[in-house]
Amino acid sequence: MTRYINETASRLYRAVGLFVIAFAVIIVGTNSFAASDASEHIPVFTENGVAIRGTDAVAYFTQAKPVQGKAEFSVQYEGATWHFSSAENRETFLSDPGKYAPAYGGYCAYALSLGTYKVETDPNAWSIVDGRLYLNKTPVVRSIWETDIPGNIAKSEENWTTLIAE
Repeated sequence: MTRYINETASRLYRAVGLFVIAFAVIIVGTNSFAASDASEHIPVFTENGVAIRGTDAVAYFTQAKPVQGKAEFSVQYEGATWHFSSAENRETFLSDPGKYAPAYGGYCAYALSLGTYKVETDPNAWSIVDGRLYLNKTPVVRSIWETDIPGNIAKSEENWTTLIAE
């Protein structure tokens, strides 16, 4: 019985440790990647003015994977430049940008579930839930976020509403 308790406690400590590490990683990036003119647009995570680090937002839906976009197939939306892998994907995005643009301007969905934190994301840490693209800081953070998707989305929605109202 003592061995079982010790093994269970050890597993719990590891899980808590992973959570603490993920939270610390998220907080390190807090608020350092805001959109350049948030007063006119919904904040969008950009790197050098490019959304999703140049990844084609439509490809997540059509190819079920991140695909690097090309500057020749770019468009301006919400104050950011969005790259696409083809003219067809660019036109698909323009037909309904709200459908293809990631939730929360491409900021980390898990970080937003913890508070009003705008944290950078990795295009490889993605999920599509109910037809909406969600990005997270890292694949490990995405795994944590996926342990309670409905609860995390509900908290993120509330925090995002507060954040964009500021």
